[in-house]
Amino acid sequence: MSRSFTPARVGRYTVPNRLVMAPMTRSRAKPDGVPGELAAEYYAQRAGVGLIVTEGTQPSDDGQGYLATPGIYLPAHVAGWKKVTTAVHDRGGRIFIQLMHAGRMSHPDNTPHHRQAVAPSAIASGAPMFTASGMQDMPTPRALTTEEVRRTVADFRLAARSAIEAGADGVEIHGANGYLVQQFIAPSANTRTDEYGGSIANRARFAIEVATAIAEEIGADRTAIRLSPGITMWGIDEGAEGLALYRHLVAELNKLGLAYLHVMHAGDERRLADLRALWTPSLIVNRPGRPRDQIGGDVASGLADLEAYGQMVLANPDFVTRLKSGAPLNEADRASFFGGAAHGYTDYPVLEAATAA
Repeated sequence: MSRSFTPARVGRYTVPNRLVMAPMTRSRAKPDGVPGELAAEYYAQRAGVGLIVTEGTQPSDDGQGYLATPGIYLPAHVAGWKKVTTAVHDRGGRIFIQLMHAGRMSHPDNTPHHRQAVAPSAIASGAPMFTASGMQDMPTPRALTTEEVRRTVADFRLAARSAIEAGADGVEIHGANGYLVQQFIAPSANTRTDEYGGSIANRARFAIEVATAIAEEIGADRTAIRLSPGITMWGIDEGAEGLALYRHLVAELNKLGLAYLHVMHAGDERRLADLRALWTPSLIVNRPGRPRDQIGGDVASGLADLEAYGQMVLANPDFVTRLKSGAPLNEADRASFFGGAAHGYTDYPVLEAATAA
């Protein structure tokens, strides 16, 4: 694990270690999308990792899918996130805001003005979603027009600029886990007949255009993307061309000189090695559920430049200190993952306090 504690390059920045806080939805934002009162404390507590990637943050009204998720497209959002980034920087940390457009993964009851979800095609996910009145099936989305697709690219550009105005060190495009970018990639969610559907190049076009627009706006070395090749969830199926599609997509994104590629790994080691060979900048690998005794394995082997961890960092604000000392890790309280106040958010004990208790 020793190499995990050495500096690494992330775009224009050198970070002190190779451990990353993975993006995790916490559903504690205010109704207007401003980060909640405790968000600055929550992220600052975890500033010891080399890089923090925030929870998914919608780039527009249309981008919201879940209850109480933050936005980054209005002046009030910028002011709210400024408190977060300042708190993280005061602790010596680096923070990228993840831009997440949920696409069809949405329910009108969770969104401003009860908006109908938008997506590449009018195909429902077939999955339920939590709302204020309980679990409800997600309805069929409305297919974006070609012009609306282009306006959505512009929404991402504006959100990236807003993130930098809020003091973020960069942004990560959420291109994984069944949300809008991956909906364009997957033929099970995209049956379009315009330039954004059909062929591999067309289905990859939206992701490439979003990354290009953001790189033009804030600099490629402050722009990153997260992908989840081979992940099947919520009706997403990338089909037999999945490997060829990701080879094309990653090769095209590589030309942009982005800060990093963040891969949520589904277990196909050959595919991951294949993408590693196509990617020149830093690669972050996230293996959900990875046990403690395997932390640092991908960095040690050279497969990854950094490794991302979710629940372990959520439950251990002093994650890096605990790893260095061999101290036990707090267990994450799943019941408090979404919504609520300080419990399960900012009240996990740090090592010194835990020892004193």
